[in-house]
Amino acid sequence: MSLFVLIAAVMASAQGVMTAYHTGNKADLVAVYFTSSTRGFVGGDDGYLASTNDGGHTWQQYQLNTKENINEIYFRNDNNGYLVAGRLMFITNDGGQTWNETRIYRSTEFKTGTPEFTSIRFANKNRGLVIGSIVNRNDEVIDSLLMLTDDGGDTWSRVILPTKSEIFHLDLNGSSHGWIVGDKGIVLATADGGRSWQQQNSGVTRALFAVDFRDDSNGFAVGGGGSIIRTEDGGASWAKVSNNSNDTLKRVYFADDKNGWAVGLHGVILRTTDKGRSWTTQQSPTKDDLYGLFMAKKYGCAVGEKGLVVIFQK
Repeated sequence: MSLFVLIAAVMASAQGVMTAYHTGNKADLVAVYFTSSTRGFVGGDDGYLASTNDGGHTWQQYQLNTKENINEIYFRNDNNGYLVAGRLMFITNDGGQTWNETRIYRSTEFKTGTPEFTSIRFANKNRGLVIGSIVNRNDEVIDSLLMLTDDGGDTWSRVILPTKSEIFHLDLNGSSHGWIVGDKGIVLATADGGRSWQQQNSGVTRALFAVDFRDDSNGFAVGGGGSIIRTEDGGASWAKVSNNSNDTLKRVYFADDKNGWAVGLHGVILRTTDKGRSWTTQQSPTKDDLYGLFMAKKYGCAVGEKGLVVIFQK
């Protein structure tokens, strides 16, 4: 079913054009991933999933048959993709034409609560990691959660983390190094492919909602109150980076080593062109909250509340 798309606003600058659209569905969008400049996916509340073949101008809804909120969409190549929605995970092997549910835990495995998955990454064809939290009947987080596979997702096992705090986002670099961020400034790091994790000192106490590493050394995390932290040594030390926004940042994404973006509440869009040393506020085409982000060198997409999609083109 094709959806109506309304142009809300267009902002042009020397850095490119940002255009705000609405998919026509009122579901908040929190996840976005593009496999090319024309092919992309967005997902959000109540299992809403849609795809585009024209760079985000029009969107077609896919009936995922779940009311679980989609928290992340991730592709390891053009054909093989994954999404996590609440306690569920779905896999595609045909570039998102079809999605099939896969169970990554046994119903008897968690007796004290229910898993809710927030982020997924694959280091290669075989090794993948999914993170989230275990919540009780009152929807309170009682433990953090990491599941790992070494056989492409056929079987999964739990890895115990050195924190019980709520965790939000995961990033991997290669087959060995990875980082997790979460509530109260939590940063966890692995150097053995996710089998063991150590807590790092982030220097912040506000929640960190997203992390992005360019290599084993250079990484960034963003979070509450406009927090941006940066490391050049794999997280052995983190430094705060000042910016002129106090709005909570929900996602950070680097298109290349120099150029990065961050988005957050009240439509805030920040950009860096100097490897994250300084950030400037961009003129945004929306005041609505932005929750998800994907950026490439010449195009990108941010998503937010009530079906908001912001397309960036150079």
